[in-house]
Amino acid sequence: MYSELKPERILSTVAALERRIAERFPGSGLSQVAGELKRIASETEETSARLRQPIWPLRVGAAVGIAGILAVAVGVVVLGTRVPKGVEAIGELLEASEAAVNEIIFLGLAIFFFVSLEGRVKRRRALRALHRLRSIVHIVDMHQLTKDPEGVLSPGRTTAASPARAFTRFELARYLDYCSEMLSLASKLAALHVQYVNDPVVLGAVNDIETLAGGLSNKIWQKIMILDTAVADAERGARDEREAGGRREPSKQRPTRGAGK
Repeated sequence: MYSELKPERILSTVAALERRIAERFPGSGLSQVAGELKRIASETEETSARLRQPIWPLRVGAAVGIAGILAVAVGVVVLGTRVPKGVEAIGELLEASEAAVNEIIFLGLAIFFFVSLEGRVKRRRALRALHRLRSIVHIVDMHQLTKDPEGVLSPGRTTAASPARAFTRFELARYLDYCSEMLSLASKLAALHVQYVNDPVVLGAVNDIETLAGGLSNKIWQKIMILDTAVADAERGARDEREAGGRREPSKQRPTRGAGK
């Protein structure tokens, strides 16, 4: 039950994330990217189901092609055993053997073509879907690129060319967290393409997407940690000031009776 990814569970998680982003940042570009990721997740669920099922027309065609090749090979072997009586030279025998080896190699290549046909068709489908996921990962990175914590921590140091930053610390942290979640879900959608397809090319493409998304997510979490550290330092400073003020208050002594005499 827990040994494989469930496409429907990932789709529901993506849909919930899309609603959260739309509620927190309505009309934002990130909400539109989340909607696109939701559409890709729905298509990935269908693609995963198609990759899991065998392509019977290709299998039947491959079986017919292999059977025809084997029939031709058997016929060639049967005819080849009928060597004329006049063929006695060792050179002619070697020449015939070499031709037979070449024919066997070509027949083997033809059989391999038919056997690997279904896998190559599924590989093309998976790579086409993975290309869209890779693009989504880069788009998410573009949206978080200008969300710099420095703009929130030091708002008065912007220039005329600086990007508009209207987020509070909390909103910026949520925005970055949503970007990290989208990258993680894109990685899980990519992993669905190798769950039922044992292809090294597809596996390499999935690993590339997971590595890319993981690296970008690490950059995002560095920004979140900067925000958290700044908030913790500000709260600690405010607490220290309150404690210092509380210690100074009792030190004010009332004048003793008769001090003015």
